[in-house]
Amino acid sequence: MTNVTLAVPEDLHEIMQKHKEIRWSEVARQAMWEKARKMEIMDKLLAKSGLTEEDALEIGRKIKQGIAKRHGLAK
Repeated sequence: MTNVTLAVPEDLHEIMQKHKEIRWSEVARQAMWEKARKMEIMDKLLAKSGLTEEDALEIGRKIKQGIAKRHGLAK
């Protein structure tokens, strides 16, 4: 198994120190697995997509504009 070193904010470190009964490396490992699985699903979905990155960015801009307009924040 490969070792990974993480930097955490001081306030998080203080909480972790208060709860030494928790296996924090296991918590981190599970969170990373969960994110990696989601990324694998996304990769599989995108592999079948004909959208380019530019297309996706344009769709994102249109969605943001629609949300801003709905909430009266459009310029």
